[in-house]
Amino acid sequence: MIPTPASNLPRSDACPTRGCRHLRWSVTALAALLLTGCGALTPVYERPQAPVAAQFPGLAMVADGGQQGVPAPELAWQDFFQDARLKQLIQIALDNNRDLRVAALNLEQARAQLQIRRADEVPTVGVGATGSRLPNANGGITTTYSAGFTVTGFEADFFGRLRNLGDAAQAQLLGTMEARKTVQISLIASVANSYLALLADDALLAITRDTLTSRQESLRLTRLTFEHGVSSGLDLRQAESLVEGARVTLSQLERQRSLDGNTLNLLLGQNLSDAQLAALPAGLALTDQGLAGIVPGGLPSEVLLRRPDVRAAEQQLLAAHANIGAARAAFLPRITLTTSIGTASNQFSGLFRSGSFGWTFAPQILLPIFDGGRNQANLDAAQVGRDVAVAQYEKSIQLAFREVADAMATRTTLAEQLRAQIAQADAEQARLQLVQLRYDQGTSNAFERLDAQRGTFAVRQAVVLLQLQQAQSLVAVYKALGGGWKD
Repeated sequence: MIPTPASNLPRSDACPTRGCRHLRWSVTALAALLLTGCGALTPVYERPQAPVAAQFPGLAMVADGGQQGVPAPELAWQDFFQDARLKQLIQIALDNNRDLRVAALNLEQARAQLQIRRADEVPTVGVGATGSRLPNANGGITTTYSAGFTVTGFEADFFGRLRNLGDAAQAQLLGTMEARKTVQISLIASVANSYLALLADDALLAITRDTLTSRQESLRLTRLTFEHGVSSGLDLRQAESLVEGARVTLSQLERQRSLDGNTLNLLLGQNLSDAQLAALPAGLALTDQGLAGIVPGGLPSEVLLRRPDVRAAEQQLLAAHANIGAARAAFLPRITLTTSIGTASNQFSGLFRSGSFGWTFAPQILLPIFDGGRNQANLDAAQVGRDVAVAQYEKSIQLAFREVADAMATRTTLAEQLRAQIAQADAEQARLQLVQLRYDQGTSNAFERLDAQRGTFAVRQAVVLLQLQQAQSLVAVYKALGGGWKD
């Protein structure tokens, strides 16, 4: 026989059952409570350290023109967006968007849940009447009628169980309030991005229509020269290909504008008329005109904690701490009171006569000893829930840091890219003019002209798309830094 190690031998003070461990926990908690007070049941909250770098990449980003911007959380969306039409669209979305309406209703629901929890902390007084018939020792029937005010099963919250549940509900309410702010910030950014996309669509459509008109005129001239034997059939087919290619692009852009318009209508919660869509300014906000300058305005730990989604995650963590306090209080005695005051009589006709006054007072104290491990499981679940809330809080900070870093990296690199793209567009336009001049003089062939036309069209489109990305990148920085919230 293999000898049993001493460490594996049963101890005389060990509890072999979960119920024994429950009783020992209850006794220990009760003793600690008597020594330190009710507050010891709830863990002391300490905000976790932000698991991110000490500084944002490219923190020195400022608005174009060298003027220092304003921290995003301090800049209301009415001040950030200068375009009057865009402001009007944002206000329409705030009034009619269904996602924001659902967030507001969730807030009202959380407020009602808090009121339910707070109501558990005070007695519920009602008016009632009872009647009973019970056999007595003499073999007869005793009849009793009573009526009056009653308080049934009121829990005297000496150990803070109900108070902690109320605190958890309050943290849930505050988290829902922050979630509503997050929805509003996202809605404002989405409306702005959709609006900018429509402006880009209009700019691209204008370029494509101009290109199509130019290519149709070139096709007309090429057909005339072909009919007079000056140009070849290959030149004619190339001109026809360019025209049809422009028509394909035009159809694609018209479809994309319709889709972007549908997206904007969904965000607004109502359909804009064709006249309203047609009245959008052509390319006004595709640069930084109409967008105020912003900066992070501090270290990540200071900036990110002002974001509503990070605040909401912290409220979930606070609620998890309160749930632990409530779970610990469940191990301690629960005191309930049942009382009534009114009239009582053995006959229904004498219920309200003089001298029928009566009252009852029935307190009850219950210390759980064995519950199959329910209270311990609730405590374990609450502690695990707190650990989950910590991880979710840290993840929310990491995601926020990444969003800010990505937005700023995009912002700082697009400026140089756009400058180079505009220079390339100018060079392509000059090349097209020279090639066309040489083609008219007969010193350049159709292939060179075709390549120059295609290159010019492509880079003009690229400039508009980069202008769109640059404007949307500033909106992304504003959103990522927690701007856009205003009561």
